[in-house]
Amino acid sequence: MNPRSRWAELRACDPAFADAVTAVFDSGTHKVLATTRADGSPRVSGTELVIGEEELLVGMMPRSLKARDVARDPRVAIHSPTLEPPADIAGWIGDAKMAGVLVPVDAPGHVPIVPGSVFYALVVTEVVLTRVGDPADHLVIDSWHPRRGRHTQRVG
Repeated sequence: MNPRSRWAELRACDPAFADAVTAVFDSGTHKVLATTRADGSPRVSGTELVIGEEELLVGMMPRSLKARDVARDPRVAIHSPTLEPPADIAGWIGDAKMAGVLVPVDAPGHVPIVPGSVFYALVVTEVVLTRVGDPADHLVIDSWHPRRGRHTQRVG
């Protein structure tokens, strides 16, 4: 299997989970990207993530600090937009994050491009979706790993 197709694999084996994760990530434009600085400490940066049927795409300016981090160490984590839970917590869309490795790809034709941008596909190593359970007295944490598949944990 092409490692870049892991998102496609997740979509094929568990479309409802993939759709729920996509909905959380698409709830806002700006996500948070975690990279590793040259000294090993973490760096968080704003980013955008394009979720396609087959892969996940991240773009950045080539001389940005986050691009330099990725060139040194392509392992990253991406967090969804953080939305304040509503008064009726049961209606909260949740919180999602993904981890993986960024691999360079050609600029996609369907994404608006800032001249000079570089693009990466995220080779997924983990996807986590956290939401309020029913009844709203616990959290449900769903995670997916390429080798293990999906795992659900109830907390609280």
